[in-house]
Amino acid sequence: MIGLIQHEDDASSGRAGAGAAKRAGAIGVLLSNLGTPDGTDYWSMRRYLGEFLSDRRVIELSRVRWLPILHGIILTTRPSRKGKDYRKIWNTDRDESPLKTITRSQVEGLRSRLAAGAFGAGGRQVVVEWGMRYGNPSLASALISLADQGCDRILLVPLYPQYSAATTATACDKTFGALATMRRQPALRVAPPYFEDDVYIEAVVHSVADHLAGLDFEPEVLLASFHGMPEQTRSKGDPYFMQCQRTGELLRERLGLPPERFLVTFQSRFGSAPWLTPYTDETVKTLASRGVKRLAVVTPGFSADCLETIEEIGEENALYFRRAGGAQFARIPCLNDSAGGLRVIEAVVRRELAGWL
Repeated sequence: MIGLIQHEDDASSGRAGAGAAKRAGAIGVLLSNLGTPDGTDYWSMRRYLGEFLSDRRVIELSRVRWLPILHGIILTTRPSRKGKDYRKIWNTDRDESPLKTITRSQVEGLRSRLAAGAFGAGGRQVVVEWGMRYGNPSLASALISLADQGCDRILLVPLYPQYSAATTATACDKTFGALATMRRQPALRVAPPYFEDDVYIEAVVHSVADHLAGLDFEPEVLLASFHGMPEQTRSKGDPYFMQCQRTGELLRERLGLPPERFLVTFQSRFGSAPWLTPYTDETVKTLASRGVKRLAVVTPGFSADCLETIEEIGEENALYFRRAGGAQFARIPCLNDSAGGLRVIEAVVRRELAGWL
């Protein structure tokens, strides 16, 4: 009797399984990025921040300590402030954030590249979808879509070059949680971080060189700014800090810059606890106060431009630099859906699918 009872959360997986049975044998590729609010209004921002800041991988404080702060203070005041920041960069044509626009374009570009190349020998179809860890489209909806299209094997590709529990691991958690509701589960493989892969390093180097060549000034210093993490994550064994340093080392070597002209820093800290150092904003101010007049910043830990790169680096830190005495500031875009950026994603996907195809 027990085996005949269908739980409510089996309904969607049952529908997916019925369709998949007719087309079994396809391979799915699921690109995942951090996420985006659905809008810039207070309630959209509150939903997004609530989901993001409730994640135990992101905030590792005890729930007894953290939840009263989150619901009593942060989700009351922060949505309005962040909504104002998002409105500065919002894609008004599509009514969505740049991260959503760019991720969709990356998926479309990858589909074209896989369809055009010699891929899928043996008749296996490769289907590409995308999902966000926080917000929409969700990872769960993407998994159901892939199952509906007959995918019995899925490659999850977290679009983070460097591994962190607060990014890569939580995307895996969410995906595994969605799989737990499915009766007929596909096999799952997770692409590893690609922080020192040649194709990634070369793509960033070429992007930096191309954008610097288009400036009307030569930067005295180039900052490689990575998203910050609490310092305690490093002591607990998270490899993120060392992987960022390795990426920076490889970029500096291939750009041919001495250590004093290429610095690795960390941005976007939150709260009063120590985060990974040196901090990007403090470094920007210090450089300007010491007489550096020309500065450029690249953000190689982000696969697509978002609030943290466009607004925080391109506006906030540019203002810090000029107020502290700097003159010329350049933000170098992420790889995004450029040819180089798509080449990186394609290389990771082809490598990880080689055994299945």
